[in-house]
Amino acid sequence: MPRLRLMGAHEIRVRLGGISRQRIYKITSRADFPEPVADLRQGKIWLTKDVEAWIRKRRPYLNDT
Repeated sequence: MPRLRLMGAHEIRVRLGGISRQRIYKITSRADFPEPVADLRQGKIWLTKDVEAWIRKRRPYLNDT
């Protein structure tokens, strides 16, 4: 059974190069950002594959990391 890989806001911030919490909130609130799979007490979480697909399309300079 494949493992379910998830990302929270912190992991997305790190993946996008350490941007601010305010900036990650703006990015994850965009209409073109993937929908979260859950909204937990600690915050929203996304499927890693969805976030990585968004990064590949909209931040191609980060694809080599």
